Amino acid sequence: MPLSVSQLVLRAKQLEIDAVRHLAGRVEFADVIGQLIHALQRERGATSIYLASSGQRFLAERQSALEEALPIEAALRALFAEQLEPAQGATASMLSLMAWVLLDLDTLADFRVQIDQRTPTAHESVAAFSRLIAGLVELIFHVADAALHPGISRLLVALVHLVQGKEAAGQERAVGAQLFASGASVDAEQQRIIHLIDAQERSLRVFEEFAEPALRERWQQHQLTPNVALLERLRRTLCTARPGAALDTGLSDSWFKVSSERITEMWQVQVELVQCLRQVCEAQRHATQQDLQDSEGLLQQLRDNPPPHTHAVGRFFNNNAAEQPEAAPVLPAMSDGPTSARANSPELVDLLKTQSARLASMELELDTARRTLHERKVIERAKGALMSRLGITEEAAFRALQKASMDHNRKLLDVAEATLTLPDLAFAAKP
Repeated sequence: MPLSVSQLVLRAKQLEIDAVRHLAGRVEFADVIGQLIHALQRERGATSIYLASSGQRFLAERQSALEEALPIEAALRALFAEQLEPAQGATASMLSLMAWVLLDLDTLADFRVQIDQRTPTAHESVAAFSRLIAGLVELIFHVADAALHPGISRLLVALVHLVQGKEAAGQERAVGAQLFASGASVDAEQQRIIHLIDAQERSLRVFEEFAEPALRERWQQHQLTPNVALLERLRRTLCTARPGAALDTGLSDSWFKVSSERITEMWQVQVELVQCLRQVCEAQRHATQQDLQDSEGLLQQLRDNPPPHTHAVGRFFNNNAAEQPEAAPVLPAMSDGPTSARANSPELVDLLKTQSARLASMELELDTARRTLHERKVIERAKGALMSRLGITEEAAFRALQKASMDHNRKLLDVAEATLTLPDLAFAAKP
């Protein structure tokens, strides 16, 4: 049987349905990753204070966080196994990143035993957990980058940057708690706090741009709460103290409490954002399914009721003279019969136009999300390149990019792209 227009139209719509179902699976994948990040952030914070206090504090909190993380870790391992199926559509880069995450997860069990023995320092513990969490954040980014529906892609972009901002907040909590607990200001750690505050602000601005209005409004209202005002005062205490100056160790608990409340609020927003993603996926699946049924109905109607000129052609070629009209009708353009006539029917042409216009509109909306994800990817790669070339910290690498951006009056993205193509000595290390 020759290929028909209707077959192509219906197949295109079926592929849309399959794509939405696939995206719904990606949302669930991202949700489990986000849950594990949240649990590991709790464990990192509690472990930091446990080690800094020589095991005297936060033993119960650390055990509770560990018990929360283990089942989520098992669920993520199961999802990793599912990604090996061709139908999941995992890319080579995604599978490679999953391998790195799995490697870190495999070493985490031994590291937890070392923590029980209080072998690593609090700083080493924060660094180890942060490396694992960084891989998980990058994995969520790859999940979002694969989305092909504008409404879902926008929310995934919001999710990526909310998770990224929340991780910066978690690191800020850990670094600030160590500073207060130590009782002395350290310049390098102060600079790290400033960098982490800046990183949060950048990520959360993108979150607000792409989030649903209700979630954006909720987050903006949270910024006006007394808890945030107290956090800002404690930040000033940390960041304005002279290097080596004494810090009030009694503020360690207050810092941890207000930082944790802010992270909890981010987590609640994240939960609502994931639920919103589920709802958008389901609504899109239902709409696309209904569109498919409507298209099938229209095509069936065209088959049952061909356009009038198709009947005229049939009568013209009828051998029964009694049924022939007195004068031959005006023939339509040469065709292959009823199928081609249906293909040229106004209804089917309108259907094709509507579908093409909708897909074109979706592509334009997707471009915005793709550009945002591309910018984040390039800047992160540029930071990594500078860290590797010059042996500097992430904060120093980002400051180098910012300074080059201001010095040359160019966008940060342009500087990052140039950095990836420059020779090793493009950024000279300061003596």
